[in-house]
Amino acid sequence: LDEAADARTPSSALRATARKLGRQMMRAARVTWPSAELDALAAARPRGAHQPIVLGLAARAAGLGPEDAAHCVAYEVVSGPATAVVRLLSLDPFDATAVLARLAPELDVVARRAALAAAEAVVDGLDALPAASAPLLDVMAEAHAAWPVRLFAS
Repeated sequence: LDEAADARTPSSALRATARKLGRQMMRAARVTWPSAELDALAAARPRGAHQPIVLGLAARAAGLGPEDAAHCVAYEVVSGPATAVVRLLSLDPFDATAVLARLAPELDVVARRAALAAAEAVVDGLDALPAASAPLLDVMAEAHAAWPVRLFAS
C-alpha cells in the first residue's frame, strides 16, 4: 500500500509531507494503541510510511472498522482547511463548524465509497483502488515547497 501511495503521488513534496505526517501519527498511535502491525510497519518503513497507511493501521488497532477509518480521514481532510480559514482569514469558527456539519452527509457517502473500494482491493488487488488525480494540486505543492516561509507543511 505504501508503494502504491508513492506511485499515486507524483509530487515529491507531497510524498515527503505524507511520510512526515505518517511518522508523527505512528509515534502517537504506537503509544496510544500498541499493536504488532504498527510495530511491523514502523520497522519496515523507518523513514516513515504515508499517513493514510498509518491511519488505517491505527484505526484497526483502535478497534475501528474500515468505514470508521474512512470517516476519520474524510473529517480530517475537511476540518484542516476549516481550521486554517478561521486562523488565516479570521472567519467565525462557528460558521466554519456549520459548514462542516452541512458536509456530514457528503462525508458519509465518501466514507462508504472508500470502505467499499478497500474491500474490493482486498479481493482484486491494489489496482482496484480509485486513482483520481489533481495535477494542479501537485504543481502547487511543488511551488509551495520552494517558498522560503510556509505556514503549513501541506
